[in-house]
Amino acid sequence: MLLISLSTFICIAFAVMAVYWVMFRPASATAARLRELDDQGSASTVMFEDNSVVKFAERIAEPINRLVPPSAADAKKLQRQLMQAGFRSAHAPGLYRALQLITMLALPGFIVLLWMFLARPLSGALIPVLFAFAAGFLLPRFILNRLVASRQLRITWGLADALDLMVITMEAGLGLNAAMLKVCEELKDVHPDISKEFELANLEIRVGRERSEALRNLADRTGVEDLNSLVGMLIQADRFGTSIARAVRVYSDSLRTKRRQRAEQAAQKAAFKLLLPLGALLFPTMFIIILGPALLNISDMLGGGVANAVNLK
Repeated sequence: MLLISLSTFICIAFAVMAVYWVMFRPASATAARLRELDDQGSASTVMFEDNSVVKFAERIAEPINRLVPPSAADAKKLQRQLMQAGFRSAHAPGLYRALQLITMLALPGFIVLLWMFLARPLSGALIPVLFAFAAGFLLPRFILNRLVASRQLRITWGLADALDLMVITMEAGLGLNAAMLKVCEELKDVHPDISKEFELANLEIRVGRERSEALRNLADRTGVEDLNSLVGMLIQADRFGTSIARAVRVYSDSLRTKRRQRAEQAAQKAAFKLLLPLGALLFPTMFIIILGPALLNISDMLGGGVANAVNLK
């Protein structure tokens, strides 16, 4: 028993030392010099470097970046997903990977502590620890996908209102940029997501970026199919010189029809989605209430008949 305890302590100590060495190992002189040059070249980076939370998160994310370095395609995909979820900071991927590393270590550690608290052998915790490790790896990705889907749904439902307001303002004599700015001001409280996206696109146009490029960036930041179609229509109308207000009105009418069809589809799906809760929760209770007294009477009758037969014998 003493030998098992000593070997367990040595293994835990070596594991802690390895984690400490990977996370807090001093950087090489070349890496330090490159970081200094990068800090001198970007003032915004210096502002973020002063944030202790970002520093800590980047240091936590450094081990997983060394063990599993992301490819350029994966890094671009992650950056795009975070942007579609509303996280536009350049440090968002590092924070995401730090959170992923924390969950990958915290959930198995919780399982081990639970097994030790219940005084069970640690050999039986191997499969739960593996499942907890996999859950810690997949949980941040699942949450990110849910955030992206939720934000895209909010933008989709608010796009029809934004287009109606754009039609009114453009037919009143405003240009596309002024109409987008008016949408940002009016829908800031009702639809903050789409208001912020239109504001960013308007700021890109004001700083000198081409309108088509700013609109494409708007579609990429959201990932909404309806907004992507709107951007393509606006770019074509601007390129061929047709009336943008008329094109936006036609697209707004079609989008309003599509929104009504989606609402009807969701209402038709509700009956099918209620089928499982009704079958699993309501129907058994009704059967117990309706058939319970009858079953009790039948059991009493059968019990009385058996007792009478015994007495006759």
